[in-house]
Amino acid sequence: MKQNGYIAMTSAIIISILVMMIVFAINLIGYFGRSNVLTSELKDMSLSLAEGCAEKALLKYAEDNAYAGNEPITVDARQCSILPIEVSGSDKILKTKAIVENTTSNIKVVFKGSDMTIVSWEELTNL
Repeated sequence: MKQNGYIAMTSAIIISILVMMIVFAINLIGYFGRSNVLTSELKDMSLSLAEGCAEKALLKYAEDNAYAGNEPITVDARQCSILPIEVSGSDKILKTKAIVENTTSNIKVVFKGSDMTIVSWEELTNL
């Protein structure tokens, strides 16, 4: 019995399987890459929203130093929260939180209550 072409046929099958595995892997990389870009974009949106809320709260405090925070703010149909302003000596601690499609950003701003000098501005993982 002759087995002409057996090695060629086996090689073709193995090469086809390897090529299919490479194509599949490249497609998965592209899929997860798009997912990472979307997550990054949502994080940027939530961070901008939380920072905007902090700016709004600072403005309200500058206009009225009795401003205590503790209110929601709506910007283009998205909402962020200004938490109650805390006091630590002569410093005031302002915290804001924004959630955009399960992506959360928390901002903490420490400022001097007397002259509105910003002591620190940072993003926190949790409030």
